[in-house]
Amino acid sequence: MAETLHIAIVRRVRKTHIADFERALTEFASRSLAEAGARGVHCLYPPPGSDSNEYGILRSFASAADRDAFYETALYKEWLARIAPMVEGEPTYRRLEGLEAWFRSAADPMPPRWKMALLTWIAVWPVSMIVPAILLPLLGPNFPHVLASGVIAGGIVAVLTWGAMPLLVKLAHGWLQPGNRTS
Repeated sequence: MAETLHIAIVRRVRKTHIADFERALTEFASRSLAEAGARGVHCLYPPPGSDSNEYGILRSFASAADRDAFYETALYKEWLARIAPMVEGEPTYRRLEGLEAWFRSAADPMPPRWKMALLTWIAVWPVSMIVPAILLPLLGPNFPHVLASGVIAGGIVAVLTWGAMPLLVKLAHGWLQPGNRTS
């Protein structure tokens, strides 16, 4: 199963350039969707009336190669040059993994937290029984308990991350996103 990559970027914008930055961000986000491997972009603005000058950009790519290629495009380099006088400091980049990445989709809003928690519980319950049942006999009775717990926890996380959660999110899409029947 191809795995979409999600990147969160935070930029601090100079207070005197907020309107210019917002216009530039809207234009750049729209144009960037035409790039190969782009799977989506979401722009996060500070709450109205807040003193925050932090803007978030959530980008989704089809692969790491597509992400790397995007950051080498003329479009991206022009964007950086255009906003240089508008921003403070360097951006922060973070790859989203774990819960937020399991449920993140370029086409859909995040589902309610209770649905994410319930679906995660549905995955964790059987995985937390199956993984120890498989690994404990392999480790043997003399394997140190603390290390066995660590190996089992690692096995559970691996099964959830690369198997159970991607599959369950795909199967439960209609329930997670009841308003979107096109996917």
